[in-house]
Amino acid sequence: MPDKNNDISDLTALEARVDELIRTISLLKSENSALRNQQDNLVSERAHLIEKTEQARVRIESMISRLRAMETRA
Repeated sequence: MPDKNNDISDLTALEARVDELIRTISLLKSENSALRNQQDNLVSERAHLIEKTEQARVRIESMISRLRAMETRA
């Protein structure tokens, strides 16, 4: 009978380990999904900031050109 008890104990330990792995996989899937969403948001925000920076650069270059034109007229 000791073998049967040992087998049951081993099976119980294996079951507990499998349950733990299932919980870990679920947690990792959730974290992975959250990180992908965060990455998507950051990529979008970066694109928006690049666009705003480009618009500001164009406006500043335009202002510099106008100032230079005013300077040459004076």
